[in-house]
Amino acid sequence: MQILIIVNDGPYSTERPYQALRLATALAGDGETTVRLFFMSDGVRCAVGGQAPPDGAKDVEWMLRRFLAGRREASVCQSCMDERGITEAQLIEGASRGNLEQLAAWTRESDRVLVF
Repeated sequence: MQILIIVNDGPYSTERPYQALRLATALAGDGETTVRLFFMSDGVRCAVGGQAPPDGAKDVEWMLRRFLAGRREASVCQSCMDERGITEAQLIEGASRGNLEQLAAWTRESDRVLVF
């Protein structure tokens, strides 16, 4: 099964990105399910490295690094990055710049699409 998870919220504005990453890692853990992450809108900030979580918040960067360590794919909307002044050099290793065409292709290829 192939699952696409789209993350729209910033890393510490709500718990949605953390919960999306928890679910993505759990779903991919069976070795048979392919999970891809696509970050857009304020969600692109989830893929920026070097952020210190606010007191009491879960570490979204650590969760994303853990997901990517399994050689999984995570892509970040390039136009959303540009609008927020985020460069490719700021992205966590393993996350890559993507675009709407890639998101459309991943959506067509997926059995399930989840949006956080």
